[in-house]
Amino acid sequence: MTNLNELQKKIGYEYTFDCVQCGYCLPACPTYETMRKETHSPRGRINLVKMAAEGKLNLEEIRDPIDKCLGCRACQVVCPTGVEYGRILEGAKEVLSDNQQLSFSKRVAKNFIFNDLFPNPSRMNLLGNLMWFYQVSGFQNIVQNIKILKIAPLNLGKFEAIMPKITSPNQRQKRKVVVKAEGKKRIKVALFTGCIMDTMFYETNQNTINLLKKSGAEVVIPEKQTCCGALHSHAGDVSVAKNLARKNIEVFEKEEIDYVINNAGGCGAMLKEYDHLFENDPEWSGRAKRFVNQSKDISEVLYELDGLTLTKSVKDIVTYQPSCHLSNVQKVHDEPLKLLNSIPGIRYKEMKDYNGCCGSAGIYNIVNYQESMEILDSKMEKFKPTQATTIVTTNPGCLLQMKMGIKREKLEGRVRVVHLVDLLMEASE
Repeated sequence: MTNLNELQKKIGYEYTFDCVQCGYCLPACPTYETMRKETHSPRGRINLVKMAAEGKLNLEEIRDPIDKCLGCRACQVVCPTGVEYGRILEGAKEVLSDNQQLSFSKRVAKNFIFNDLFPNPSRMNLLGNLMWFYQVSGFQNIVQNIKILKIAPLNLGKFEAIMPKITSPNQRQKRKVVVKAEGKKRIKVALFTGCIMDTMFYETNQNTINLLKKSGAEVVIPEKQTCCGALHSHAGDVSVAKNLARKNIEVFEKEEIDYVINNAGGCGAMLKEYDHLFENDPEWSGRAKRFVNQSKDISEVLYELDGLTLTKSVKDIVTYQPSCHLSNVQKVHDEPLKLLNSIPGIRYKEMKDYNGCCGSAGIYNIVNYQESMEILDSKMEKFKPTQATTIVTTNPGCLLQMKMGIKREKLEGRVRVVHLVDLLMEASE
């Protein structure tokens, strides 16, 4: 890209001037904590983007620092001058994606995963069915015993070992698209099911529906909803993310609802920023803002309704690993903790720097495995003093990452990781 004016507009150059290079972001940045490189800190990345936008650096010189950023946005929360780091990061990723030369095999793989798999509910459902068969047929045991996955690319064998139990096709087919509230209906909501949530964590989605129902909410599940677009946006494929956003806005605005509910911090953050995608689009700007105003994390709505009766004691020592995107983008802090502490029997122990990223960050732990594991190891060192037997999360990626941490620390059988929704359901049964 040779036109500097075009580059500066796309990369978010105007936002870089808000950074005064004070360094308040350094202690909050997980990659700076583990790598100790200025280029891998928020202020360092901002300076690199600024220099690239001014033609002083080749775009390839900023690729590694930008790719190694988790996008956790913790820096944005602590910044005293309100730097919109997220916009700078997404702009840089879009420019880098536009100028990336992929091999034929990588282009095919990326196109299949981003365009043909995640946005396609029927294919994601088929993937779920295949994963279920892989587990129940005994084939998983055979594969693990012969250790063939040790040679799998991208350390996929390590992630296969922590894969959750998949719900059977028959159970998934039984889900109703409208679930009536128990007792008097107080509100009507629509559930954003999510790609990964509905494939790998279907039971958590069901528990979300049941908790809402118990709280007095009628729940609808729009069948034509699609992927939130987070992975696409984070990879710089903004045009695809916009297309997915339009589809979801159209689907959900047809429902006469009070809220659009999500239970995955990363997906919810993307839904909450649909208005950023269309801020210069007169046709979609207003519609996106209305959608954003309706989007809520499950913890917000359950706390607002205050309709759960939690009678079953959960006698665990519990600590909480919040989703970065739930805390830093959706700005949801207190509700999960208040719901957690309302569960009878638990002993809550806060982790040091509990708001720090665990290193999952979408597919960061797959494409940047070593860096991700260094961040996870640091997180597990902070977890150990709590002596917790249960780690509660609010995002599927965080859940799997913390399961990986338990495995790496050889704590399997002594510590479990659960979604907040599942623990609340456990206490309400």
